[in-house]
Amino acid sequence: MAKRIGGSRRKSRGKLKKNIRNRGKLSLRRFFQELAIGEKVVLNTESSLTDGMYHLRHHGKIGTVKSKIGECYHIQIKDINKIKTLIVHPVHLKKL
Repeated sequence: MAKRIGGSRRKSRGKLKKNIRNRGKLSLRRFFQELAIGEKVVLNTESSLTDGMYHLRHHGKIGTVKSKIGECYHIQIKDINKIKTLIVHPVHLKKL
């Protein structure tokens, strides 16, 4: 049996690449943003911070805020026919 090579961020160079003007910067507005329950958000990864990051297969999906747990939020998305709940830090979320 072959051993799997690579981790969870394998083949993610294009998805996690920042614009040259934003490289090295962390948006404090997005880090401390407050979201209301029922609000629509886009999953948009901040690659410089790995805390509260979701799996990259969900990158770019639209979800709904269900509740808040600590600093993070429960985000409900639809993955093909299944409803999934992710726990995501607000720095990885963008309001619609």
